[in-house]
Formats: sequence, C-alpha cells, structure tokens
Amino acid sequence: MHSSLPRGPDLAFSLPANANGILPDRMIAAMEEDGLILPAFPFVESQIQPASLDLRLGEVAYRVRASFLPGPDVTVAERIDELKLHEVDLSDGAVLETNCVYIVPLLESLALPPSILASANPKSSTGRLDVFTRVIADGTRRFDMIGAGYHGPLYAEISPKTFPVLLRQGSRLSQVRFRTGMPQLNNDELEALHQAEHLVDCENADLAGGVAVSVDLSGEGSDGFVGYRAKRHTGVVDIDRRGGYAVDDFWEPIRARPDHSLILDPGEFYILASKEAVSGAAELRRRNGAVRPIGRRIPRALCGLLRSGGSVMTGAGGQGSRAVLEVRSREVPFILEHGQIVGRLVYEKMLAPPQTLYGTRIASNYQGQGLKLSKHFRAPV
Repeated sequence: MHSSLPRGPDLAFSLPANANGILPDRMIAAMEEDGLILPAFPFVESQIQPASLDLRLGEVAYRVRASFLPGPDVTVAERIDELKLHEVDLSDGAVLETNCVYIVPLLESLALPPSILASANPKSSTGRLDVFTRVIADGTRRFDMIGAGYHGPLYAEISPKTFPVLLRQGSRLSQVRFRTGMPQLNNDELEALHQAEHLVDCENADLAGGVAVSVDLSGEGSDGFVGYRAKRHTGVVDIDRRGGYAVDDFWEPIRARPDHSLILDPGEFYILASKEAVSGAAELRRRNGAVRPIGRRIPRALCGLLRSGGSVMTGAGGQGSRAVLEVRSREVPFILEHGQIVGRLVYEKMLAPPQTLYGTRIASNYQGQGLKLSKHFRAPV
C-alpha cells in the first residue's frame, strides 16, 4: 500500500529556496510520487518514518568472499559477479550465518536531483541484534553515503556477528535519510537549542563539539543491573518476529561491580545505557573504539536524528530517554568506567516539521526507553 501521509495541494516535489536540512516524511512521500525514489513494489505501511525511509531487501542474497566498495565507474553488480560464492533465495525466508558476508539488492532505487544527497544506517533493532549492515551504491567510495544526483540501485551488505538471522524479501534492516545543504548545528546554535530544550539532564552539560554522552555502570535505580552480554551459539532470530524470544536464551545480565567498571572481553557484544537522559534527536559519534557505530533515527521538529552509537526516544512529549549503547571491544580487553564519555551527540536541522512524531501515531518499541533490548525479545515478567 502507498503511504497514507497527507499531501499538500502541490503534488510536484520541490525544495524551498536556500533549503538546508533533513527532509521530513511528507517530502519523502513526495519524492516517491515524483519518481525520485523508485520502489520495485509500493511502499508498505510505516515504511516512511518521520525523517527517514526504511529500505527493503530483495529476493536474493549473494554470499561473497569479502566486503568491498565498487569505486568509480564500477557497479556493485559487476563486483558481485567477481566475488560471489553462491546465491540464497530470500523469497520464502532463509538463514544468514554469522561472520559471513552477503550482498542483497534492495527494492528501492534512487534518482536524486543534484540538490539532494542521502545517507543510510542500520535500524535500531538491527544494531541491537549485532547484525552488521551498510548500504552500497554504484560507483561509490564510501559505505552508507549516496551522493547528490545519484541515479541507480542500492544494495545492503549484511554480516550477522552474534546471532544467525532469518531474513526474507521485504525485511527492513536499514533506513535512509535525505538532506540538502549543511544542516548540522554549529556550537552557538547547539547552545541555544540546549537552553531552550534542555537536551541533556545534567547541571554542567559538555557541549564542545556536540553533547557529551557517557556510560552508566552505577546500577543505581535498576537493582544493580547495568546491561546485557550476548550469549554464543544460540538459536536463530527471525528479524521480522516481534516479542518471539526469551531474553535468557540469548542474553546474560550484567550487574554493577563495586568499582563501577566493566571489562569488555574482545569479540563479545554488550548492550549498555547512557548515564544521561537525552532529549531531541542527534547523531552519536563515538569517542573511542569501544562503541561501534549503530543507531536509530528519532526525528523531532526542532532538530535532526540519531545516527550512530545508540538510541534515544523523546517523541512529542519531549521527555528525555537514555541512549542505548551497542558496545564491542575489538582486539584487546577494554575497561569502561562509570561516567566515561563514549561519544557526542551532533544535532542537525529538519527542513520542516515531520507530519508524524515518534510517540504520537507511531508505536515505536523504543519510545521513552531505558536500557532495552531489540523488539524481538519478550520483556521479563
């Protein structure tokens, strides 16, 4: 079905003069109406989010020898032909194994005008399952970045890292947002926004280069519980099954230590939370190698969206929420300490207020969240 978002009297897509910001939901709908977004099948309900578009997997996954970028004048399809090992039919669902690399053509293609570029990221549920995914376009030298004026197909690179996952045609692992101009707030604009909106709930907010976000390992207010560590050698997770799995089958709870620290074991995957409650929406840029880029878009009329490193859900009410951090230590053990800064929230402007905000008509699993696993797991009783 097509998006049910209401359209204005002028159906043709156009940008205001000197436009600068992230395009909201109704403008994304207008882009599809005017052929700037080309879906193989009509959009489904909820595919258009307040400031992003969910991308759907096509019917086949190609297992390839290694990750790649096509580079200038090379298509992704040409590289797949060189590197593929075998094909996996997703039409009726199939399991993708951990630590294998797959390339899946997406059902959405783009025909962007010169004034609009796009960037992609994993959806929150994807990151919280430790499914590594990024979007590739023809002729590009960067993952998840689609240049202004791009005309062509999109592909998802997928590599489950902890749990094997069941995917099918139409599954949504990534989302894309569209921007024009330079929407990131500068330091003065960020300070003014903080004064108006109280972006973070601490007395002396560190705003230098973005709003500082630190990790909560105190266990206060949560019966000494600070996070989860993923179990190894679990069953398969169906990416489209909501509330279908018991937490204990996939996760080990982590309790606070007396010194409020946590040693991250190499190769292990953790779900932690920020010390601060954050309002609005922003991109969380990591400070060190412990916190891996992942994330969720939480658009709000005044600001932009969360890109990587965690999740924040404020919705229409403006109440702050903890950022959920998806954490790994790569080659060596790494000590995290309570209050240690793990990243900074960088805010971007919306071109216009979204038609729908999280927490109003959208029933998000992460609205008003604290420390929370992905929607696939049943809440403990």
